[in-house]
Amino acid sequence: MTKPYITSRRAILGALAAGIPTVALTACGAGDPNAGADGTGPIRIGVTVYNMSSFITEGQEGMQRYADENDIELLWNSADNDVATQAGHVDQFVSAGVDAIIVVPVQAETLQPQVDAAIAAEIPILDVNATLNNPNITASVQPDDVAAGAQEAQMMVDELGGEGNVVILQGPLGGSGEINRGAGIDEVLAENSGIEVLAKDTANWSREEAVNKMKNWISGFGDEIHGVISQNDDMGLGAKQALREAGMEDVPVVGIDGIEDGLNAVKSGEFIGTSLQNGTVQLSAGLAVAARLARGEDVGEDYVYTMPAVTTDNVEEVIANVVTEREAFLEDLTELTDSNLETGDIAYEGLSTQAEQTS
Repeated sequence: MTKPYITSRRAILGALAAGIPTVALTACGAGDPNAGADGTGPIRIGVTVYNMSSFITEGQEGMQRYADENDIELLWNSADNDVATQAGHVDQFVSAGVDAIIVVPVQAETLQPQVDAAIAAEIPILDVNATLNNPNITASVQPDDVAAGAQEAQMMVDELGGEGNVVILQGPLGGSGEINRGAGIDEVLAENSGIEVLAKDTANWSREEAVNKMKNWISGFGDEIHGVISQNDDMGLGAKQALREAGMEDVPVVGIDGIEDGLNAVKSGEFIGTSLQNGTVQLSAGLAVAARLARGEDVGEDYVYTMPAVTTDNVEEVIANVVTEREAFLEDLTELTDSNLETGDIAYEGLSTQAEQTS
């Protein structure tokens, strides 16, 4: 059965399995644990992420830079793709009385009791980068994953001239990224009957898992595989490694996220393209929204990050922001983030393919 798109944090209510382990909160900044939004010290914001993927690692650096420059103490934890672990993180954030909570969820249909507890404690709680299907979420900062999935699928259709066989590497099943990127991919492929999907399966955003998955598909399908559509760059890079080892280097691969290795793959021709989801920019925006909520300031409830396409035509300037001129980019991150919240275009970073901001 086709899964529904997850396009709004207010879509439907989720459910959570019982059994929550005790976890330690890891502080990413210094400060009096009793200080907060009352103005006597830094505000404390708890962050729990699905795992430490390359995208999240880049995003953490952006969040920390914004935190350092805006009197924010981050309490950071990775759930290692485990829902119960993430529930435990949120429970502890609520018990600790943090000033706001950011969740990059493992799965969309989870954390109902935890969201309710945060709201009851008057702690703003946000879903960032991936959706929690919960009507009580305070605010949401999300990528347009449906558009990104459609964008990468169209790149592959164009590369194959509308004819050929593909395999699809999915993110963790049940997560909003997997569902929505998959929906976008399916939309495009449904309009292009000359493209056949030989297989699709999850590699959990992992490069290593994708290597093994791709090796199995190569063993089963061999040169019948004409292209690989990967829902993120890490898995695409794993697929490319397996293809290279099998002597199938000419098979095109497309990804999403625009992490450093993915951008280098576009530059070298190993990828036909990717879609830029700059974690540094997106997660910084999420933190800025959380900070404004914690301080009682006016801020919007829903922000959408639209990913620009990255090809050989514009990859050099994207690499400058993400890699080669990263320190200069980070120095300007607070100003960029605050400006983006004012305009509502939270994906803007001055690329030539992006429309100039207007207030």
